[in-house]
Amino acid sequence: MALINAQYESIIREYEEKQTRNRHLLEKRLTEIRTAYPEYAALEDASASLSVSFTKRLIAGEEGARQALSASLKSLHQKKEEFLLEKGFPADYLEPVCECPDCQDTGYIGQKKCHCFERKIIELLYHQSNLSGTLAQENFDTLSYAYFSGPSLSDYKKVVDISKEFVSSFDKCSKNLLFMGTVGTGKTFLSNCIAKALIDTSHSVIYFSATELFDSFAGYVFGKDKNALENFCNDLYHCDLVIVDDLGTELESSFVTSYFFSFLNERQQLGKSTLITTNLDLKELNHKYSDRICSRIIGNFEICLLTGPDIRIRKKT
Repeated sequence: MALINAQYESIIREYEEKQTRNRHLLEKRLTEIRTAYPEYAALEDASASLSVSFTKRLIAGEEGARQALSASLKSLHQKKEEFLLEKGFPADYLEPVCECPDCQDTGYIGQKKCHCFERKIIELLYHQSNLSGTLAQENFDTLSYAYFSGPSLSDYKKVVDISKEFVSSFDKCSKNLLFMGTVGTGKTFLSNCIAKALIDTSHSVIYFSATELFDSFAGYVFGKDKNALENFCNDLYHCDLVIVDDLGTELESSFVTSYFFSFLNERQQLGKSTLITTNLDLKELNHKYSDRICSRIIGNFEICLLTGPDIRIRKKT
């Protein structure tokens, strides 16, 4: 998965700020110790003089100079640590400060992203998905068949299998899913399961209820801020997965609906996956939206039917 530039630059800036902050902290500590304890400053100066002296001997080709320099510097380093401990400071008080010892707060180990960088990606994606609180409760690990029976159980298991296959093949091929069914049949829960599985593997996911998405389109369009609209659309077009929940519950507007068509069309052209849930059946979908929107959805989405009573009512009773 590739982060969009703004996301990547946000993480890199965080690392740069951390390095600057820690460098200033180390400089402050060193100034503090050298000012309070001139004898420590003498040890620091001895290290510098030693390096200069041995560098000349190395250039002259003196045999064993490198090993002698290493031993002398190690001895001085040990003396500095002992001095700090004697004065009540940690032995590593003047070592370079970093939160991640593996990458030294650069985010990379060689050419590979460090585990701390990968963790930041996932944290960022959770934050930007609009789902950070929900996914801890709604995921494949918490999925249960307890509230289904008969044909609805069979339908649900089938869609669970489709959802898991959608995740496992996500990087190999572009697919779109349409979850259809009446209220409370598990559509949103399964879309959240997919979202968490993908975010946990560093894929970008953005969730909108249909109302939120259409309101956002309207806000940016009628706000007449072209840059804001372009940035919003750019995120929508290039995100790995966009989830539009409860399509059909939004207020109708032919002008804003045209942006919804552009959204579907652009993601299809870019080979990006979209997941839509709706309480409407195909006939209602065709009646509510234009032919070209219905054609895009019906022609390019795998339709998954979820049936049965409202499981939220079952849970309460």
